[in-house]
Amino acid sequence: MSSPRITSDNHELYKYLSQFVFERRLELFEKIISYRTRYITVVLEDAYQAQNASAVLRTCDCMGIQDVHFIENQYKFKLDKQVTLGSDKWLNLHTYRKRKNISRFVIDKLKKSGYRIVATSPNKGVVSISDLNLEKGKIALLFGTELTGLSDLAIDNSDEFVKIPMFGFTESYNLSVSVALILQSLITRLHKSEKIIWQLTDEEKIDVLLAWVRKSIRKVELIEKRFSESGIK
Repeated sequence: MSSPRITSDNHELYKYLSQFVFERRLELFEKIISYRTRYITVVLEDAYQAQNASAVLRTCDCMGIQDVHFIENQYKFKLDKQVTLGSDKWLNLHTYRKRKNISRFVIDKLKKSGYRIVATSPNKGVVSISDLNLEKGKIALLFGTELTGLSDLAIDNSDEFVKIPMFGFTESYNLSVSVALILQSLITRLHKSEKIIWQLTDEEKIDVLLAWVRKSIRKVELIEKRFSESGIK
């Protein structure tokens, strides 16, 4: 399910393919890309309920999150198209499976990319989501299953822990609600920040825009082949 890597050398290809997309759609792409971010990313460990996990994708798209990671230790993620309403096609989805200690592998990979691993799990040192320091650096939000939460391995390798304030008898929100509440809080604060550079870089914008345009054109492979063979610049 992982999206193919698109290099930043495709500016001319993007310009060429844009000719085959309605202007209104391109204007919408340009508007939405300005709100896309990789400063925050979402990681789901063993999300086994298709409806909840698919609702997370819809929320991520609405909140401007570009990347979502799925760790499949025991359960394989399944899309519910009736829930995502097409939101999944605008995101970069990264799926990890069939590897020993896969949670550790993904966490290490994100840390090497500069992310702090922030787990949503009761633990000492937990802070309210409204008090999480955004200026310390990029954040990878780690969510577990509704049934058992995060694995011990994931918790042991997390850097920080956050909680959502609750005032009722029930001890937790379901997965999709938790993601929505946390992202709403963090993204609102992020957009108000004058210190944090949270938008995509120019190169990242072209990569994402190219992916979006490709998904908007029928038989795009043939058009790209014509572009490549003609040496159009």
